[in-house]
Amino acid sequence: MPAALVLVHGLWHGAWSWDLVRTRLAGAECIAVDLPMTALEDDVAAVRQVLDTLPGPVVLAAHSYGGAVITAAGEHPAVRALVYLAAFQLAPGESISRAVPEAELAPTALAEALRFSPDRSEVSIDPELGRTLLYGKADPATADAQLARTRPVARSLFSATVTTSAWQHRPSTYVVCSEDRCVSPDLQRAMAARATRSLEWACDHTPLISAADRVALLLAEQAREQGRAREDR
Repeated sequence: MPAALVLVHGLWHGAWSWDLVRTRLAGAECIAVDLPMTALEDDVAAVRQVLDTLPGPVVLAAHSYGGAVITAAGEHPAVRALVYLAAFQLAPGESISRAVPEAELAPTALAEALRFSPDRSEVSIDPELGRTLLYGKADPATADAQLARTRPVARSLFSATVTTSAWQHRPSTYVVCSEDRCVSPDLQRAMAARATRSLEWACDHTPLISAADRVALLLAEQAREQGRAREDR
């Protein structure tokens, strides 16, 4: 029996961002988590709460910022494997604003798209710039529909550091999105070097939308693989 899939979204989004992928995984045990995005520890707790309801094995997958969350939450005993989609596969002490600092890579245009609340405690993304950065390969109607559902997040998420890294103890797969304008593909490659296996797709920052078929196939493959591993034990 295939492993269960638990899916974690990125900044400004919600569980809904996985809808196209989940539709293609019909029949699989698949749960998309809604993160509060108030603090990294709150988001990790939200994922662990879901994992507590599952006996395992579980494949834990994440997009973008969600990678930081599964890097911490993936230590849960139900988790058998991790999947990072243009996501932050962080080492202890790193944050999403300071990942692989020794690589000294040039930043993307993301900083220009950030919009702060009056007290600067929350961050939104500019809809015009966000369309290009997040959904470069999506049709305009789809991009607009996604952007309309985005929400502000706590500014502290950008600097919150992880203290443990589940990928040091679990097999991991990293998908580098080579046409990403939000998270540098070179940064992704540097993080992918930490993974057990890495793949490179010619897609934008949000393969959940632009490459939903490929994402679903990858996750289904991972679920089958971990399910077989359980049966072999």
